[in-house]
Amino acid sequence: MPHADDIVLIGPMGSGKSTVAKALAAHMNMQAIDLDADIETDAGMTIAQIFAAEGESGFRAREHAALKRALGRACVIATGGGIVLDVRNRDLISESAACVWLDAPLPVLANRLHSERAHRPLLNGVDIETKLSALDAERRPLYSALAQLHMDTREGSAEDIAVRIATALAVLQ
Repeated sequence: MPHADDIVLIGPMGSGKSTVAKALAAHMNMQAIDLDADIETDAGMTIAQIFAAEGESGFRAREHAALKRALGRACVIATGGGIVLDVRNRDLISESAACVWLDAPLPVLANRLHSERAHRPLLNGVDIETKLSALDAERRPLYSALAQLHMDTREGSAEDIAVRIATALAVLQ
């Protein structure tokens, strides 16, 4: 693992990346950056509006630009679940950050996401469990190849998970 000032959290939607990023940043006295929130601020639109106006490819281009801006700022970065789909993003993360894969069993993710469907463009008009399973099949190998640490988030508070991550990263460095 390269010496890195940034910590990038990857994983499926609903795994807790945004919440854990805030807790981990507080625990490590770092700044937390939520890429989706940065993208929305930069675009002046919600993620759903970006998907509607520019399609997934437009969103992914914005996501790559946001990642480039965020890296190198000594922060904890919460990414969107699809960040790993672009090889350029995988290369940036592997070259310059510690990468932690947050994960939980599909039924846990589905349960967490049922109330958030309106804010998740990839879940609009589809069966959540079926979509999560398809996304998992595509993305799991990419998460596994990129991450130095795999953390199950099904149990424990964000603060508990943050402490586990900080402890594990200290051992890896």
